[in-house]
This record gives sequence, C-alpha cells and structure tokens, in this order.
Amino acid sequence: MARSGALKQRSARRGRPAGHALQRVAGITQAHDAPDLDRMIHERIRLGIVSALAVSESISFRDLKALLRTSDGNLSVHARKLEDAQYITCTKSFEGRLPRTAYRLTASGRRALERYLNHMEALIRRMRES
Repeated sequence: MARSGALKQRSARRGRPAGHALQRVAGITQAHDAPDLDRMIHERIRLGIVSALAVSESISFRDLKALLRTSDGNLSVHARKLEDAQYITCTKSFEGRLPRTAYRLTASGRRALERYLNHMEALIRRMRES
C-alpha cells in the first residue's frame, strides 16, 4: 500500500495522472485492461490444494499436508477459505477410531481454476510477445 502511494505521489510530481504509475507494469498491460487474478486461488497453498484436487478425485488432509509441506494449522485455514468460497468440499469420517478428513474439488472450483490458468497463460503470452 505504501509503495503504491509513493508511485502515485511521484507521478503527481511529474505532472502525470495519479494512476499513471500503475498503468504499465513490466510492459504487460494497463491495469484497467486486465481482469484481476482470483485471489482465492492465487495464494500458494490454496493454488496447491486446488491443483492437487484437479487431478485426483479426493485427497486426505494428511496427504495434502505432506504434498504441500505445510503445517496442520496452515492447511486447515486455507482449506476452510476454499470451502467458504465453495471451491472444495470437506468430508469427515472415521476409519476405525481414527478421524479422516478428505477434500474434493467442486464444479465451481474447477471452473475457477480453469479461469485462473487461462488468465496466467494470457499474461505469459503477453510477456513473451513483448
């Protein structure tokens, strides 16, 4: 936030419109032309969860934790955010006396991942073309 404010102040001192500093980033595009990234998926752990579930029907909490090399608490918080956004579902059961938590990607989550990947591919194409 402070960096963005500093860019705007410098632009204003140079007689440019306030948003000028943000209009062209790395020669890719103007900020108002590009749709925003889906911040729900863009975070590393959440992208890992959604990506892993996209290629598996269901994954256990334990297996996701090992795959993503994260802590119980971190995985739990990110999985809950994806659940709240209805990108994944969570099923809790018991195997004998041991609790088992499994996750699945929803149709909405699959569509969101597809949009995210399309957006990232478009950004990569624009970078390579410039």
